Amino acid sequence: MASRGRRGVALAREDEPRRDERAELQAPAPQGPVLPPPPPVDYGVFMQGLVQAMQTQAYTQAALQAQLEAQICLDGAYEQCTVGKS
Repeated sequence: MASRGRRGVALAREDEPRRDERAELQAPAPQGPVLPPPPPVDYGVFMQGLVQAMQTQAYTQAALQAQLEAQICLDGAYEQCTVGKS
């Protein structure tokens, strides 16, 4: 007598995912318009901008620190103003 299994269907081994399981693992298709690649980056210009931003931040921080110290002196905390200064 003929066997009762399906003909021509290869059984998946236990360590291989089935086709329907593999389909779930694939990334979904992107939704919306596909964007063009970004323009090339000139890293020299990028680094110059980064250095300039860091210098500006350091200058701003020093100015704010000086302003804070001046405000402390004006508020009457004279002992804190004279510490470390001669």
